[in-house]
Amino acid sequence: MCEHHDHCHGHEHEHKNQKILLIRIVIAVIILIAGMVLQPQGWLRFFVFLAAYLLAGADVLFRAAKNIFNGDVFDENFLMGLATLGAIAIKEYPEAVMVMVLYQIGEYFQHNAVEKSRKSIKSLMDIRPDYANIENATALVKVAPSEVHINDIIVVKTGEKIPLDGVVTEGNALVDTSALTGESVPLCVKSGDSVLSGCINTDGFLKIRVTKEFGESTVSKILELVEHASSKKTKTENFITKFAKYYTPAVVVLALLLAVVPPLFIEGANFTTWFYRALTFLVISCPCALVISVPLSFFAGIGGASKCGILIKGSSYLEVLSHVETAVFDKTGTLTKGVFEVNKIIGENKDEILACAAYAEAYSNHPIAAALKRAYAKETDTACITDIKEHAGKGVEATVNGVHVLAGNDSLLQKFGVAHQVAEENGTLVYVAKNNEYLGCIVISDEIKPDAARAIKELKKYVQNVVMLTGDSENTAQNVAQKLGIDRSFAKLLPSQKVEITEKLIKEKTDNKSVVFVGDGINDAPVLTLADAGIAMGGLGSDAAIEAADVVIMDDKPSKVCVLIKIAQKTMRIVKQNIVFAIGVKVLFLSLGACGFVTMWGAVFADVGVTFIAILNALRALHTSDFIKQ
Repeated sequence: MCEHHDHCHGHEHEHKNQKILLIRIVIAVIILIAGMVLQPQGWLRFFVFLAAYLLAGADVLFRAAKNIFNGDVFDENFLMGLATLGAIAIKEYPEAVMVMVLYQIGEYFQHNAVEKSRKSIKSLMDIRPDYANIENATALVKVAPSEVHINDIIVVKTGEKIPLDGVVTEGNALVDTSALTGESVPLCVKSGDSVLSGCINTDGFLKIRVTKEFGESTVSKILELVEHASSKKTKTENFITKFAKYYTPAVVVLALLLAVVPPLFIEGANFTTWFYRALTFLVISCPCALVISVPLSFFAGIGGASKCGILIKGSSYLEVLSHVETAVFDKTGTLTKGVFEVNKIIGENKDEILACAAYAEAYSNHPIAAALKRAYAKETDTACITDIKEHAGKGVEATVNGVHVLAGNDSLLQKFGVAHQVAEENGTLVYVAKNNEYLGCIVISDEIKPDAARAIKELKKYVQNVVMLTGDSENTAQNVAQKLGIDRSFAKLLPSQKVEITEKLIKEKTDNKSVVFVGDGINDAPVLTLADAGIAMGGLGSDAAIEAADVVIMDDKPSKVCVLIKIAQKTMRIVKQNIVFAIGVKVLFLSLGACGFVTMWGAVFADVGVTFIAILNALRALHTSDFIKQ
């Protein structure tokens, strides 16, 4: 709670500073106009314009001096300070004041632009719950969400935020998930449904059993992502930083040469004229448009994505996502719903086959195990289950009432040398054996997500290869791939084999292109980390997948992958436009300024104008309404 207070206090302080800056600018402009209209003489003229100058630019001079002492000499504060103090030295007082005024106006609008692009991301802070309702013997008690423990029962009334992740134990309600997913249609939840923290109960009464403490809840994870969203710089941003590092001292040297060389070597050249041109050159050279608009464009892109229910952990991933060559998808829970149901049992004694499988999987939380236990629909006496061994990517081995039971895929039975017939069925196949004798097979189906086929079709317009990886049988994989229009699929994969295939795809990719992986399961975490950009389905995805991923899609829709790529490509187009525009105009005006065709007034208007245009262009990355509608 203290952190939240400090965060809010910091933003209030920043907002207050902006108001003070605006007041200073207005007063400085009034004094400037008064000085130009009344035209005082001598020292009075100097002090009038000096007052306006210091009002407008004292903080710029202070930052320049501070940076010099810190060893960071060449920045825009230094350029502005040097140019304006030089103008004062040659008694061009109004121009010195106007340079500072226009520069500060540019800074003011830049700050407002950054805040606008940040607002869509910061709006997620509204999902932070203030309290949780805990029932005691007589009434509801409000406590901090951090004080609630797993398995505690909390009450959420109409209009209140769900403070922690949990399962509904009583009641039903319409829940607004838009802050998390970007989905405007409320979700209907009832007893037995899982709910995520940060959603709002719009209509109804809910009792919820808490399944995660506040630090591990969805709302905390999202807030952590938001706070670090701009921490990872892109190659383009790093280039701009390096460019400014060498560019600024270079223009200072050129300005110095411009002031000194012509008067020494050109007959009739006036030192004051060339010194003025050098000062104009310095004002023009300020790289504000470039250093402001590029990071702002990326930040706006992240903000635009958040409006679509997509959280990007750093601007560097926007650059990666703008040139995707291969998109790799996990199947279960990513392209399919991950909700399994038993729809067929193959074998003589169907009850025995199902019972053996349910007992063997009794301790597993895997969706397939849950489907088996639901189909069995009886209490399993776990006391009679011993020697449980999980075989990664294959299945489970257990002893039930002294009987050795195997439940898993074809590879598991092959490993134990159990003779069996491979079933030709669409779906996930669980083969069951007792004391190394084959009993039969259970067919479990998983429904394809409604927007998966449309997502793959749309995605093919932007990427060359779409690949699917799954631990399911070859038959199931081919069936899903055919329905979705996926050209390449790999089946019967262990987690390590998913990594191997992804590594191979990364090696095969074209230079300057990228491979992205989309998944949701705990076994997808290594591949999500390995890919150039890992995309996790966050609504129902595992914590490990969300933690490992670079991008989180909050509503589990595969179609959002295409939206993400469109946003990334739009952002990069804007970045390139701003770089070309800012450098092009800068080179033109530097040439004109050096030749004396541009005054300092014109230089400042040109510089601030370029910055404004670049900022407005950068803010276009925020507009993603067309992408949301698709």
